[in-house]
Amino acid sequence: MSLPTWLTLDRAAGDLEGQIYRSLRERILSGQMAEQRLASTRALAAALGVARSTVVKAYDRLKAEGFLQASGGSATRAVAIRPAISATGTGQAPADTRDQDRRTGQDLFKPGMPDLSHFPHAAWARCLGARARSLRIHDLGYTSSEGIPELQSAILDHVSATRGVSARPEQVMIVPSTGAAIDLLARVLIKPGNDDIVWMEEPGYKAAHVLFRAAGARLVPIPCDAQGIDVARATGGRPRLIYTTPSHQYPTGVTMSLNRRLALLEIARETGAVVVEDDYDSEFHYGSRPIAALQGIDRAGVVTYLGTFSKMLAPGLRVAYLIVPPWLVDDTAAALQLKGAMVSIHLQAALADFMREGRLRAHVRHMNGLYGPRMAATAEALRRHCSHHLELGEGSDGLHLATWFRDHTVDDHAVAQALGAYGLAMQPMSQFHLGPARPGLLFGIARVDIPTVEKEVRRLGALLDDVVSGNS
Repeated sequence: MSLPTWLTLDRAAGDLEGQIYRSLRERILSGQMAEQRLASTRALAAALGVARSTVVKAYDRLKAEGFLQASGGSATRAVAIRPAISATGTGQAPADTRDQDRRTGQDLFKPGMPDLSHFPHAAWARCLGARARSLRIHDLGYTSSEGIPELQSAILDHVSATRGVSARPEQVMIVPSTGAAIDLLARVLIKPGNDDIVWMEEPGYKAAHVLFRAAGARLVPIPCDAQGIDVARATGGRPRLIYTTPSHQYPTGVTMSLNRRLALLEIARETGAVVVEDDYDSEFHYGSRPIAALQGIDRAGVVTYLGTFSKMLAPGLRVAYLIVPPWLVDDTAAALQLKGAMVSIHLQAALADFMREGRLRAHVRHMNGLYGPRMAATAEALRRHCSHHLELGEGSDGLHLATWFRDHTVDDHAVAQALGAYGLAMQPMSQFHLGPARPGLLFGIARVDIPTVEKEVRRLGALLDDVVSGNS
């Protein structure tokens, strides 16, 4: 077995682990390593002149994403992937309801809000104040509707490093919310009266249902299971758009498998559909590295990537973005200019500085350290006190936790409403379905108080004993 002579490292660029990971991933995606046995981590590290741990981490990332598989004891082989065919391009939106929290008083376990008590006020105020005092003259005029170049580049640098996204700065469009991004794409790609079809994850994001319908689309639910959306089970005609949350499915929390990702990209290429990848809640992973974005393995230019700073920082900032394929840049930019949904220049410039200084990554690392134990504590308490009523979903990352009623006849809307009177603000899972729904409750874990979570979940278990029996 020979070592890969094609794998060279640019030491001046840093991130040697990422370079190894990306080089191997590209080689596998191109079909040049089908079922090929890889060099051992020790041998490859010696050949490249890097620490063995650097190669181990790169291999682990590829294994987690399904590009590598263990075979014959310690041997590791690349999976067989058919190379993708490259292709060249051929009103006010509703706010993102996942970002809203307008209730007053107690709202335990409410999904959709980060813990704002740890917001980095001092660093943010310094960046915002500095930009407010020293914006350049041309920044104060009619600037590009797509966003300022500094923020476009900062966002691209961030998602390239953390999510594996591949694009150029001009493909990045700055908008006030994920809802605004979905609305913009719907206006560009869906033509009223054409009976355009949108394939939607089932269950899926309710606001996306509303926005696509408002644009005149016909929605077709596509089932999700433990591996994510299953396009092999799709019915109802050729899609114009396919909406998905592959890295951390909303609301179930599952991660889409590599095989499902490749199948989704292939059917989008065959049908000419645009995949809308909403990378919701993907920054927060506990105990494992996040799976790279679907956009990063798209070779046909079919994926539009959506991201937001609502969970990483605060929903009140009202900053999100979409990264469109090159062939869609002009049409999207023109629609954005017509719509006029721009983010304040001061805010954009301050956020660019905040990111360039490494403040965003530091804050995300800090919050991961807080959210992980809160997720674990909530899940463990639910297993202990509510398992006779609720079955926990597959996901264990992010800021929400899906549960399902063991009794499928329960009216989860009625249960959620009844629990709301006791300050418990979980959402009914059935509201995320277009078709027949399995009842359940969606928990938010971001603002859980670990010392009291045991008591609160014990209280929930006792309430469910009464509420479920009265609403089933």
